[in-house]
Amino acid sequence: MEFCIQLSADYPDKSYGGDRVYQDMIEQAELADRLGFESVAITEHHLINCLMMPAPLQFAVKIAAHTKRIKIITAVVVLPLHDMRVFAGEIVAADIFTEQRLLLGVGRGAYKFEMERLGVPIAETQERFDESLEVLQTLLSDEEVSWSGQHYNFESLTIMPRPVRPGGPPMMIAVVNPTNVYSYARKGMHIQTTPLSGNQELLERQVESFNQAKSELGENNITLTLSRVAFISKDERARLRHIETAQAYYSRFDNVFTGPGIVDSGMIRPLPRNQTLKELAANILICSPDEMADKLAPYAELGIDRMVFNINFGVNQTEQLECVQMLGEEVMPHFVN
Repeated sequence: MEFCIQLSADYPDKSYGGDRVYQDMIEQAELADRLGFESVAITEHHLINCLMMPAPLQFAVKIAAHTKRIKIITAVVVLPLHDMRVFAGEIVAADIFTEQRLLLGVGRGAYKFEMERLGVPIAETQERFDESLEVLQTLLSDEEVSWSGQHYNFESLTIMPRPVRPGGPPMMIAVVNPTNVYSYARKGMHIQTTPLSGNQELLERQVESFNQAKSELGENNITLTLSRVAFISKDERARLRHIETAQAYYSRFDNVFTGPGIVDSGMIRPLPRNQTLKELAANILICSPDEMADKLAPYAELGIDRMVFNINFGVNQTEQLECVQMLGEEVMPHFVN
């Protein structure tokens, strides 16, 4: 099982400054690179202060310039917000600039506030994503491409420069619903999923769906990536404080993910949650290094190929760097292949 740090650029305090937020992410990437993490991940979002990254490919290039070997995953780029004729060329350029360390994670978009203010009705995101994905894969694979579809209609054109890697960088689909996990995996796609703050039962259904699809495909190298909010706490007092911080994070996250999408000048308004602190603590990974190794062991046994740790949920940078250090030195060695 490979290890990845999600550079999710949480920005709960406007006075902290976006420049400081992104510098923090670069420091985390540099440390993860030195410690031997397989990858770091970047999530695209616009107009909001949670997972704040409006320029994922640009940031991937910046990270590559500050690191030596670590892979950089866009987890995820929201395809319905882009024109694939432009975006395909940007992907090729970013893959070149990162020296082929780019892994392209893509998704449909999940925040109604964000999508609809950028002109994409949330009810259309699935159909737009599916067509965008097909167009993108074709543009990256074929030279002369024309298209006649519901959302794309264009005469023959060729994306330049051509991909260094055939078909472009490896592509991974972000999906939560177990049925959709099966559907995309059955098409031979790498999968990224998460139960969010949900329970173990949902995770097991997601994994079962992936494994069923992989089994039906026969010989295939598709992979399953799991993303979780997680943190290493040095003692019980710190653990309780980190759980409270995670609850505050989810009070903003839920607002735009499943809630009404109330945003004040870019800042997501915290809203009350139905999930208690005790229930949240049972469903996220905030614990000591030894406990983390124990909690991750079943994931490895389930066949998870890559574990993405979202440690950026409002905890200060000093503690986040300590968390990366402990994950790399005290947890990751338990899962070396």
